[in-house]
Amino acid sequence: MHIDAYFAPSNVDDGDVEGRVAVVIDVIRATTCIAEAMANGATTIFPTASIEEATKLGASLDRDRTLLCGERKGVAIDGFDLGNSPAEFTEERVSGKQLVMTTTNGTRAFLSAEDADRILSACFQNLTAVVDAIGTDQDLAVVCAGKEDQFSLDDVVCAGHIIRRVMERLPDPPGLNDAAGAALTLAERFEPTAEFLARTAAGQALVQVGLESDLPLCAEVDKHTIVPKMYDRRIST
Repeated sequence: MHIDAYFAPSNVDDGDVEGRVAVVIDVIRATTCIAEAMANGATTIFPTASIEEATKLGASLDRDRTLLCGERKGVAIDGFDLGNSPAEFTEERVSGKQLVMTTTNGTRAFLSAEDADRILSACFQNLTAVVDAIGTDQDLAVVCAGKEDQFSLDDVVCAGHIIRRVMERLPDPPGLNDAAGAALTLAERFEPTAEFLARTAAGQALVQVGLESDLPLCAEVDKHTIVPKMYDRRIST
């Protein structure tokens, strides 16, 4: 098995993820929102690259059962039904609904991985379930959403915890690229806690817009056993 990590979507080149299992991570906050939404009964999530694309797609769907959700720079988008706070994706709000999502970082990461054989959505909330779903039969690509296409410590630490747990199940040591090795080292140093997330650049950005209450939700480990998967630009379970 070979495991490669990518610290931002722009690091993924043509062919990098083909034939592999790809795991997409945006701890703060897209993949945490996806876990909450799917666990609370959302049927499908459509990741989109832009506000314009999200609005156009939303207009083409059944509006009674479609919610527009997303953010730019951490702030909810004007005219959308939901922002990008995991606390918003309650059963009352999302059960039976399809969601059209656009975020600053996370949705771009999904689109960068769309040539993979399987694409899994991961965060701390579904850490063990994702490791179970990865298995040991295919090479692995771990794509971090990053922060505005730059290294983001929260995503990389989550990647490292996933890689470590996958390695524990392998009979032989896997090949690792330098990014995967660095993620492992950082995971040995940092555990997922709200305090840790608050010290990251992404966490600080939330604090600055008054959304620090999202951090304990983003740090919660194994809250859910679901593994959202993307196929044909649709995320479902």
